[in-house]
Amino acid sequence: MQQVKFEVDEDKALVLANINGALLELPALWLRERCQDDKHLDQITKQRLYDSHQLNEEIALSGVKATEDGLLSLSFSDGYVGSYDTQVFNDDFDYSDGLPDVKSWKADTDKAQFKISHDLLSTPSGMLQALECFLTYGVLIIDGVDQREGAVLEVAERFGYVRETNFGKSFSVYTRPNSDDLAYRSVALGPHTDNPYRNPIPGIQLLHCIQNETQGGLSTLVDSLSVVSQLKQEDPEGFDLLSRVPVRYRHLDKSICLSERRTMIQLDINGQVEGVAYSPRLDFLPLLKQDDLIVFHRARKRLGQLLSDPKFEWRFKLAPGQLQMFHNSRVLHGRTEFDPNEGLRYLQGAYIDLDGPKGRYKAQKKRQLSEG
Repeated sequence: MQQVKFEVDEDKALVLANINGALLELPALWLRERCQDDKHLDQITKQRLYDSHQLNEEIALSGVKATEDGLLSLSFSDGYVGSYDTQVFNDDFDYSDGLPDVKSWKADTDKAQFKISHDLLSTPSGMLQALECFLTYGVLIIDGVDQREGAVLEVAERFGYVRETNFGKSFSVYTRPNSDDLAYRSVALGPHTDNPYRNPIPGIQLLHCIQNETQGGLSTLVDSLSVVSQLKQEDPEGFDLLSRVPVRYRHLDKSICLSERRTMIQLDINGQVEGVAYSPRLDFLPLLKQDDLIVFHRARKRLGQLLSDPKFEWRFKLAPGQLQMFHNSRVLHGRTEFDPNEGLRYLQGAYIDLDGPKGRYKAQKKRQLSEG
């Protein structure tokens, strides 16, 4: 988070934000909209009681004064005079919105920090630990979950709200002959994003192992943030195309036809990589000029190679009673091939949206600070 201090120049009627030593003048309109009195702002919900969109765009500060209680008294050209606590402005300069810093990881990262016991989720400190781990690394492994159907939904509801799809509130992953998705076969599945053909893509996937009697069928996870960083270093032109040119993804079964267009590399509003939409089983090359198409395909090919590189990919056997929860477009998942004749490999899965863990983390941190 940026270090911000607020300063005033009473003579010039200015309010300034000192951001890591650089001064930024706060515009009068920006300040006027953020009035804090109970006539204009509901003190419980913090929702406005007036329509700030109707403020005069030419509004100006006519007076600025620091008061003895550490607040600011601000006067405006429209006649409004208000008392301001500048600490309220800190949220405007926190571009992580109160969330922990994201940390990328590779195959050699200590995975012990990704794990937590299911019993700890019932304690405030344990739940906060789980949320912080997930939001930092995009993955969480929960040990000791009951080996029964429906347990995945109970865990999912601790973190957010279950997102129902055409597969249902939960879905069962085991070998089914002639199934309409390769997930229900015994073939290897390379690292991929689930459901890139939906809008929006499911934010988080949970996979709970109920039974696993096979020698193969190892689970794989890979952090796309590390992989895309490597790709950008190797091929900046290819990275640019993958982050700008939309790709069509499609899913067909007997009851529904879904398709969506989105870029393979996903950037947030600040232009930072937040994940990928990657699934070689479901995507189609965009129509580009020959030279650009070659660059695009070369970058797409290299992205796939890096995602399967042992330097980045973590392989492990998901044991009965373990549940893996991962950011669906950041941490890609897959599995190795297995022989269904060896025994049953049975997982149950579910989806929730990203705002669940984010919102619960911020609420719990706020509660922790108020109690501490």
